[in-house]
Amino acid sequence: MKDTSVGSHRRLLLIDDDPNLILLVKDYLEFRGYEVLTAENGREALEVLEKDLPDMIICDVMMPEMDGYSLVKHVREDARTSWIPVLFLSAKGQSQDRVKGLNTGADVYMVKPFEPEELVAQVESSLKQAARIADHRPGRPAEAGPKIQVPFDVELTPTELRVVQYVARGMANREIAEELNVSQRTIESHVSNMLGKTGLHNRTELARWALENNMA
Repeated sequence: MKDTSVGSHRRLLLIDDDPNLILLVKDYLEFRGYEVLTAENGREALEVLEKDLPDMIICDVMMPEMDGYSLVKHVREDARTSWIPVLFLSAKGQSQDRVKGLNTGADVYMVKPFEPEELVAQVESSLKQAARIADHRPGRPAEAGPKIQVPFDVELTPTELRVVQYVARGMANREIAEELNVSQRTIESHVSNMLGKTGLHNRTELARWALENNMA
């Protein structure tokens, strides 16, 4: 019997060049109530995105023709797709690999092998945080999670305010650095400072907070 208590008909795009992983993960997610579109690489995924916009992308990093990094760059640069949460699945689990994945524009980085329950939990958490979906998808209102809570006395510097505006638009740290003509490390420092000030956990929550408070 299919468990529809979690997915509630949300549509996911699953991208991986391993057919066995595609089959296993797709079956598990569909059992949990999600609708799952699939693609074997980034280029095929872009073709899918031309026709359909999922609520979330789950993507392998190392793939032929177009890898996950290149795909996320395309996704973040396109206004139609820049708001979509992205979860990276990768066999590379070193700290520098995680940092590169997140700085490229992914919202979550999971290392293979992973527990299916953890994947579902990460997907559900990302979907709840993605309140900006409602602002960019007319006719398909998203179920927004609880309003983001931060200390009432949080004050951002003018530079931090500019950075968070770009974060809310779905831009990666590298892209923000180019826009502001500073180093990527400087942007990473600003993002880290804002996470510390607000008590938020990641860029997705930071973007949602900015949108909820009309900063973007």
